[in-house]
Amino acid sequence: MTRVCGLSEEREPTVPTPVPRHTQPRREARFSNSSAWTRLRPSARCPPLHPRAVRKAVPQVRAAPPGGAGRGCPAGPAPLCPARLRRKRRPRSFLVPPLSPPPPACGGGGSAMQQHFCLADCDVVGFDLDHTLCRYHLPQSARLIYDSFAQYLVTEKGYDEDLLILAPDSLDFCCKGLVLDIEEGNFLKLAEDGTVLRASHGTKSMTFEEILENYGRREWKHFNTVSGMVSRTAKYYLYDNYFDLPGALLCARVVDSLDQHDGQKKYDFWKDMVAAIQHNYKISAFKEDCGMYFPEVKNHPDKYLQRCPESVKKWLKQLKNAGKILLLITSSHSDYCRLLCEHVLGNDFEEYFDILITNALKPGFFSHTPNQRPFRTLENDEEQEALLSLDKPGWYSQGNAIQLYDLLKKMTGKLDPKVVYFGDSMHSDIFPARHYSNWETVFILEELLGDGGTVPAKAESEPLEKKGKYEEDQLKVPYFVSKQWGSFFMDRLPGLENAEETLVHTWSCKCISTYSTIAIPSLEAIADLPLDYRFTRFSSNSSATAGYYPSPPRALLPNEDSVTMK
Repeated sequence: MTRVCGLSEEREPTVPTPVPRHTQPRREARFSNSSAWTRLRPSARCPPLHPRAVRKAVPQVRAAPPGGAGRGCPAGPAPLCPARLRRKRRPRSFLVPPLSPPPPACGGGGSAMQQHFCLADCDVVGFDLDHTLCRYHLPQSARLIYDSFAQYLVTEKGYDEDLLILAPDSLDFCCKGLVLDIEEGNFLKLAEDGTVLRASHGTKSMTFEEILENYGRREWKHFNTVSGMVSRTAKYYLYDNYFDLPGALLCARVVDSLDQHDGQKKYDFWKDMVAAIQHNYKISAFKEDCGMYFPEVKNHPDKYLQRCPESVKKWLKQLKNAGKILLLITSSHSDYCRLLCEHVLGNDFEEYFDILITNALKPGFFSHTPNQRPFRTLENDEEQEALLSLDKPGWYSQGNAIQLYDLLKKMTGKLDPKVVYFGDSMHSDIFPARHYSNWETVFILEELLGDGGTVPAKAESEPLEKKGKYEEDQLKVPYFVSKQWGSFFMDRLPGLENAEETLVHTWSCKCISTYSTIAIPSLEAIADLPLDYRFTRFSSNSSATAGYYPSPPRALLPNEDSVTMK
């Protein structure tokens, strides 16, 4: 998770350059999956670690957001990781640049995949935590995130007190995939070719004529960098997850306020937003009850967190019983991770996973080398010494995908175990897992609940007597289609000089089909399916709807007019 809220990642990757991957068919080692781990040397059969963690202080603005929400940092290139395996005499091919379809995922090597994807074929199943395994009550959590930032700006930085007042329909402004042009105070919705489909100055929508005047009908000037998954620089910020979106609304309202009082042409509020983020999500915030976010979630977890449905718990156990290795890889720190998991999964949550990795600082977890990002053990919620290698299952902090994959080879007894990773952030989960590690990726896309005709189910574990407890928060659920921004997947592009308008895919929609194996609204959507169910993958054909399960977004269906695009 880690997002606006989270400047916890050290450096953003530069626009990715080709990274080698292995294409040889998978080969079995001398022992089977079921007995591989027990046959390792005796010293490797130690029980899993059980640390309890708040990570040690980090420099400057690299604060951890709620659950590690902001995955990345302001601008700055980071070295790309080398190929994860270095065996000799293996033919190599290269991943292609962003927004060109990558080769079929092989999970770290292996033969090219077929038209379908099947969990039964995977050796390892990994999960992000926030908004993947742990789902939030979005209206309540969005209001809390907004308030935590706004309170700091008003009390510490002297911003207008009107920022503390939030109208019930305000969150309609929130739409994933928006880009903030920081200096201009404009929010942009981009087409797949980088042209601007819609824009607002602050919260006020710009007309088609204003968009043409400011941006023309051409690729946005920073699109090449954005499409390389550099989600933030000194010039712009990309909002791609639910922890970011309340910050987008606050920034837009700050622009409105500055226009009203100061008549500014260029804007310099971003440094104050970073300070608000750091105040609420600094490393010691959970332990010290600093800021608004962590104390509130601690005191009222039921208000903000949805308990995991029994169907998903049963599915996780089914995966383990089938011999799969289960991973939890989250940018949340271990103390917050424990709070979430105990509430969502139960006090025995560690039994669901073979390896837990907190403070993973994604996307750097996938792009960094062992020297840049070693694993660390944990003791009483404090990070300990760096490890030279990862030798056994357990609970760790930070780390990198290269050493993790070496351990997975030992545990499975395979030279090229196939890995699938579930996550909700394109920038922090899906893109890096696919691009750097060549894992299969399952994108958790709650927009399918609002734009796809799938009706969200009531939480199975929520007692009837609890319903209505927090009904005073009648804010709009963010995953329904925004009236201001229209569909997350498609939009209409007005024609020039009386030409007819055309329907175009958004850049966010293009990323889904480029980097995801499949996209689902939640884990519940597949929990009752047999493990050998065959999903149609995005890379199987040219269909715009391939890969969405259980059904594609209505906006992508032919002759579909029901989605708000006006």
